[in-house]
Amino acid sequence: MVPMPDDAHYIAGIFLDERSVISRSPQVEHERKVAIYDLLEANHFKPKGDIEGPYNLHLSIEDNRLAFDVRDLHDQALIRFTLALSPFRSIIREYFMVCDSYFKAIKSASPSQIEAIDMGRRGLHNDGAELLRERLQGKVELDPNTARRLYTLICVMHVRVRD
Repeated sequence: MVPMPDDAHYIAGIFLDERSVISRSPQVEHERKVAIYDLLEANHFKPKGDIEGPYNLHLSIEDNRLAFDVRDLHDQALIRFTLALSPFRSIIREYFMVCDSYFKAIKSASPSQIEAIDMGRRGLHNDGAELLRERLQGKVELDPNTARRLYTLICVMHVRVRD
């Protein structure tokens, strides 16, 4: 990301807790890489208060909660907060089901069927990103694209705890 000179409120580095990940499908791994790349290219992330950025963000899942550990570029702790995962469970489950249908459809469905499934997939993704923005209200300000990319990463991390 090339920030504006007066805007230091962005994620410069993102780190996912990988301790309990056994393996991911190639599709999930691709989504993770794309989300991280896009997030680091352009984002707006401003924790509540007078906390100067840019930031390193460490995401983890702990005790059925999503932990946001916000640090400075020297990895010194700035602020930490958590969100309950339960409000996300049903939308993530639906999103995974539609993604599975999408990847199967790519192999044999007509272009119009693939497009219809993809529209549903994008709609669920937008719903999840909006839920994330709502749940983070009062903790951190982020733009819609940052919320979408973070939601993708939450889904990627959720693969390890959903089964």
